[in-house]
Amino acid sequence: MSYFAEIILPLSLARTFTYSISQAESAYLKPGMRVAVPFGKQKIYTGLVLELHERQPELYQAKEIHQILDEKPTVTQTQLEHWQWIASYYMCSLGDVFRGAMPSALLLESETIISLQPEMPEMPEMPDEEFLIYQALQQQSSLRVQEVMSVLGKKSVFPVLRQMMEKNIVTLQEEISETYKPKLQRYVRLFPELESQQGLSELLDILKNAQKQKELVLAYFQLKTARKPISVKELVEAAGATSTILKALVDKGIFEEYYIQHDRVNFDDDGLSQPELSAAQQKAFDSITSNFEEKDVNLLHGVTSSGKTEIYTRLIDVVAETGKQVLYLVPEIALTAQLVGRLTKYFGNKVAVFHSKYSNNERVEVWQNVLAGSENAQIVIGARSALFLPFQDLGLVIIDEEHEQLFKQQDPAPRYHARDAAIVLAKMHGAKVLLGSATPSIESYHNAETGKYGLTELTERFGSVLLPDVELVDLKDKYFRKQMNGHFSDVLQEHIGNALSLGEQVILFQNRRGYSPVLECLTCGHVPQCQHCDVSLTYHKFKNQLRCHYCGYTIAKPTHCHACNSVDLTTKGFGTEQIQLELQQLFPKHTIGRMDQDTTKGKFGFEKIIDSFKNREVDVLVGTQMLAKGLDFDNVSLVGIMNADNMLYHPDFRAFERSYQMMAQVSGRSGRSSKRGKVIIQTYNPMHNTIQQVTRNDYAGMFTEQLYERRIYKYPPFFKLIKLTLRHRDFDRLTESARWLYNVFSQHLNMPVLGPEEPAIGRIRNEYIRTIMVKIPPEAKLDGTKKTVRKILDSFEAIPQYRNVKVTVNVDFY
Repeated sequence: MSYFAEIILPLSLARTFTYSISQAESAYLKPGMRVAVPFGKQKIYTGLVLELHERQPELYQAKEIHQILDEKPTVTQTQLEHWQWIASYYMCSLGDVFRGAMPSALLLESETIISLQPEMPEMPEMPDEEFLIYQALQQQSSLRVQEVMSVLGKKSVFPVLRQMMEKNIVTLQEEISETYKPKLQRYVRLFPELESQQGLSELLDILKNAQKQKELVLAYFQLKTARKPISVKELVEAAGATSTILKALVDKGIFEEYYIQHDRVNFDDDGLSQPELSAAQQKAFDSITSNFEEKDVNLLHGVTSSGKTEIYTRLIDVVAETGKQVLYLVPEIALTAQLVGRLTKYFGNKVAVFHSKYSNNERVEVWQNVLAGSENAQIVIGARSALFLPFQDLGLVIIDEEHEQLFKQQDPAPRYHARDAAIVLAKMHGAKVLLGSATPSIESYHNAETGKYGLTELTERFGSVLLPDVELVDLKDKYFRKQMNGHFSDVLQEHIGNALSLGEQVILFQNRRGYSPVLECLTCGHVPQCQHCDVSLTYHKFKNQLRCHYCGYTIAKPTHCHACNSVDLTTKGFGTEQIQLELQQLFPKHTIGRMDQDTTKGKFGFEKIIDSFKNREVDVLVGTQMLAKGLDFDNVSLVGIMNADNMLYHPDFRAFERSYQMMAQVSGRSGRSSKRGKVIIQTYNPMHNTIQQVTRNDYAGMFTEQLYERRIYKYPPFFKLIKLTLRHRDFDRLTESARWLYNVFSQHLNMPVLGPEEPAIGRIRNEYIRTIMVKIPPEAKLDGTKKTVRKILDSFEAIPQYRNVKVTVNVDFY
């Protein structure tokens, strides 16, 4: 009887592949275990066992697996089911989900190994480079490609290796290497025979002339009373000695060294008691728990600074007491820094953190702790990727700032929405979901209004602090009256000065990084463009360069115009860098900080900026949308929005909703302690409906207005959207293929199909772009429509002249 395993490969391929296994392997293997499998001519990949069966493939000869990498499953059965749902709903391959879900250290890659031919004829004539490799292989049995590069001192080594293979001097083979290495900490202990009283006196006698070594031994006995293993670092520090002295004692056979595996990320257990809830918070908590009896999902709509985190903490405590796991999703890595500090106060080492700024090894450790159901990872805080962890017994999922667009993965596939995927995951585990936001998304609030979700409202700030006072500044009028200083109106400048004189802090929001988005020649009007994208280069003053924010292309700032050689160059528009420099001139005695993508690149970039602001080392913090998330600073009395208009006029059906959310969230950073805060919004259009709704904190008005428009123009939550994006370097071929695809969709789908449309930026990385949008009405079958779309795309890819056109499918792209 033949045995087979269905394997998921970490490749963007539409199906799984069948490999042949022995009877013993069939008895040992389980779904969710990793195996190394050959694929193609030479490559070896890490595959994942999806199922075991006895069905022989009809179209190809099943290869044998290379090796089994796990002793027990690394991925749970629930995860596999969840991945299959993501692949089906978001129209991507299972391999895409597998690659996106696993920490890359668990996806082993094959390495090319070079070794000498065993039956090599007598040594042929060789050029110098080949001889160097041959000599190196005489010294050691095999070399990796990286080592050959070092031997030859150059990167292009494959032509040389190919010549040597043709001469039958070397062979190439693929080998799998494990990239994750556990963190081992070095400990010491006395040999058992020296532990007794007699052994100790003999020991001190031996060391009577080695004073430093004697002190180190005595320090060991003082530390030993704690009955904990004694680390090398701890012993050396306690004795005021060096590791050389300890090594001498190890060499003498007095101490022996041993290693214990440790997690790379550890939090001290403070174990403080839970925070006291105010009357309004307690009422909201009771409402959530009662809603959970009937509904699996509850929306907590609480105004900014209403104390939603305290309610989350109390809920986590209730669930953690039952031994179940908790997932706490946040949209921005910046938020995890503050949250970890707050949650570890109450839950200590039960908290684990999972996001992309952590190293591969740290992420693998969290993965393994969650898989083992360890107490060290009972509460997981993370960005959207934490959704893919192998939870054993999930009891609660909290999605904070659920309206945030950052929960949607845009590139690469799988293009999932973490909020929606988390709700499905929770259902699979029988867990409850709490969505929290001061400005919920239209879809979530609509679900709550129609009874699909439970709804809890929290309308007052914690400590009965008033919502901030919002003042609008008309920029047209201020420029006309010459009451502007740079990009600061006299009103904003005066309020900043007053706040700083009282020792209070200020946040200024400008949703554009760099110094200026445009550098223009005053003589001929030329604007430097990116060579690879249809976009102007952004000027970054600190690095004195022009940079493309889409492909990373950079050039030094020109001294003269590239078109007419004029030296009259000026900047148009402004970003966070320019605001920071203007502030330094206006308030030279104060410290101005900046928080954007350029200043938060390091692993602890967010923490450093947030901590320095919280510790009042920075007086004014200028930032992009990173500042709009639920950060909590108790000394901020003033928030300034430099230009509200650039958010309002995006060519996007969610522009007004997003603008309202962004302005309301930024405003909410102000006046979070005792004193009422102030918000100043600078705008050219102070009578705009959305801006007026922000000043009145009128979420209900915004929701009603947007819902009315969405119903008329066939947008979510009434219609589902699928966006197809086509890319190709040849403009004519792209136009022709997009037109073909649109025509076929129009013929086969009885629903609105829009396009093919050129987006606002029509070329990125030398590829032209066209988009097609399918609007699926509520009465249409979603699965059936997706199957039709997939069939049309398969036939599109079969047309030879369109084969090179890249098509990406984005379901619920908003």
